[in-house]
Amino acid sequence: MLPSIWEDRGMTSSAGELLDLDITGFAHGGTAIARHEGRVVFVADAIPGERVRVRVADASKPSFWRADAVEVLEASPHRVPHIWPEADISRDPADRVGGADLGHIELGHQRVLKRQVLQEALDKFAGAGLNAPEVAGLDDSDGTGWRTRMTLHVDDAGRVGPYAARSHRVIEVGSLPLARPELAEAAGALVGTPSAGRIVFVEPADGRARVLPRPDRPTRSRRGARAHRREPEVIVEKVGSREFRLDVDGFWQVHPLAAATLDAEVRAALEGRVDPDATHFDLYGGVGLFAAALADLGATDVVTVESDARATAHAEQNLAPLDVHAVTARVDRFLASGPAGSRAGTIVLDPPRAGAGKAVVEAVHGLDPEAIVYVACDPVALARDLGTFRALGWEADSLRAFDLFPHSHHFETVVRLTR
Repeated sequence: MLPSIWEDRGMTSSAGELLDLDITGFAHGGTAIARHEGRVVFVADAIPGERVRVRVADASKPSFWRADAVEVLEASPHRVPHIWPEADISRDPADRVGGADLGHIELGHQRVLKRQVLQEALDKFAGAGLNAPEVAGLDDSDGTGWRTRMTLHVDDAGRVGPYAARSHRVIEVGSLPLARPELAEAAGALVGTPSAGRIVFVEPADGRARVLPRPDRPTRSRRGARAHRREPEVIVEKVGSREFRLDVDGFWQVHPLAAATLDAEVRAALEGRVDPDATHFDLYGGVGLFAAALADLGATDVVTVESDARATAHAEQNLAPLDVHAVTARVDRFLASGPAGSRAGTIVLDPPRAGAGKAVVEAVHGLDPEAIVYVACDPVALARDLGTFRALGWEADSLRAFDLFPHSHHFETVVRLTR
């Protein structure tokens, strides 16, 4: 068999090999970037400017490898002790928990790196001339104790904990620094041997922890049928004085200040742009947070669209006093059907991590709205969609970014688009 092109160039490697590398960049997804013999190496648990010893984790791709930092040879001034001891570089990579992939970086510098990731995504996918904003923190805390929702996993041996980074291996831990104290306490109080599967923890606005076992094998009755599944508990979240009902395991922002922050930013972006005689749309509307904002700003004809039927039912109830029409549908199919109504006013869209996509963007453009506000949880998906909007004649005249997930690579961006 002939050697591969990489073998010809003396560039072979195998998983487990140790390399000393200079970290030169930072990638979307929370990994640092280095180069080895012309090849990109994505390195976990490192910081730009460092020299680190890494262990190759995946050398199967010809164009790039993945590796884990195992020793810091020259440290960045922004390196700090990891906020989660079970994720520290002193542990074997296979035993480091996931979920806090930036926890070894000083909090302010995390936000610098997130801004850099956003700028690079905009430059690559959205076209020239867009400047990424600073990524703002929500408070003056150290970035811990904010998770109001979390999931722990249970393996076949009864071990309970988060997964190891980039793995489905359960790691037992002695701390949960990102969790709200009430949830961390509830996790520590688990007794017995849970069934294999997941355990979901939720702390809504009332501050009381809910513990929701989700076993892989549902309980069966003596007759062999699955035990009757009850309707999920309905909880209440609050933004200002308004209450929003939702299922206990339904979607809501994870940081306790996130929903209010995004609500305020969307309202600011829409101020003075809500025509009471137009039809306004809240796409991917969940239980109605942004539809309520549209109504409060003067919209008298609001349609909120959400594919989850239970969320739509809650939205209808949450927004009943505001005369909002809640539709259960996939957004792409709803738009393809040619929604009825008067001319479109403003459109708020808050798509999932994959983004809205070209078809939805083109359909939104086809409604000929006065303005669009896009709430994004993924910078690359956002940049791709902005590239499509800009090609259709839209411009992003306002960009704001918020660190709703400290010590992880995630953040949110709010963009206003006008013609």
